[in-house]
Amino acid sequence: MFTMTKRALLAAVAINALLAGSAFAEGLITIIVNDPANPYWKTEGDVAAATAESLGYTAAVSAHKGDTNAESTMIDTAITNKSVAIILDPANADGSIGAVQKAVDAGIPVFLVNAEINKEGLAKAQLVSNNAQGAAMGAQQWVASVGEAGNYAELFGNPADNNAATRSNGYETVLTQYPDLVKAAQEVADWDRTKGHDKMQSILQANPDIIGVIAGNDEMALGAIAALKEAGKLEGVKVGGFDGSPDAVAAITAGEMQYTVLQPVAVFSAEAVKQADSFIKTGATGAATEKQLFDCLLITKDNVDKYTGPFTLSE
Repeated sequence: MFTMTKRALLAAVAINALLAGSAFAEGLITIIVNDPANPYWKTEGDVAAATAESLGYTAAVSAHKGDTNAESTMIDTAITNKSVAIILDPANADGSIGAVQKAVDAGIPVFLVNAEINKEGLAKAQLVSNNAQGAAMGAQQWVASVGEAGNYAELFGNPADNNAATRSNGYETVLTQYPDLVKAAQEVADWDRTKGHDKMQSILQANPDIIGVIAGNDEMALGAIAALKEAGKLEGVKVGGFDGSPDAVAAITAGEMQYTVLQPVAVFSAEAVKQADSFIKTGATGAATEKQLFDCLLITKDNVDKYTGPFTLSE
């Protein structure tokens, strides 16, 4: 019968404990996204979690679905679980400030992704798409698709998210340069596909002559496309989106959507975790500023074959 010396046994136990605990050695990073039913936010959570785990942390992902009360409860849980950092896609530009403050007061650094809060100096970093740049680029492509004259409609995102206004303002800056393009309708559809569909139905009833729809995100655009199909009007109405989701890319391939503006969510979600890791280990994120903008990319039928994975476009 094989026996081990006491010293060898202790060494083996120590090695096993080290191996077993290596994945947990750096602590827990809590990741809070909006709603993983939307592939954009699912990718955000998946990439952040995978990056955290690759750096030796454990990762816990939850979703507030735009509810600031749920978000606050999740921050409480992160504090109770002694998280070493929080990656948060805030529910509300104003309403999430208190939740971030609560985490900071508990000594937990917070890194915001995708959306910002209306206060600087709380979060260690705010990493967001360059929405103004993306919106201007998308609007220019939209004009190239629909032409320079006619009535059109806009689907607006969640007003509590600053991204909605930034994109809409970006569209407006470009489209007002074409006086014969008339915004016949603007409806709030809260980033949601079903609401995009329903709002599009209402728009069509009041404005049957529209030639295009410019949407604040892909989900609303895809909802509009579904409504246009039902009405037999898709062939005469050009639709543009924003996000770069797999479903939008499929719609471009099918000739149903003219373009989408890809947000580099996979890039900045990973970067947020890397900056959290840097801050935990060195006390600095390594970035020059708190707010960091990541440029968007345009996907059309001409480069859709370079879409190599969710929210990823190869150069």
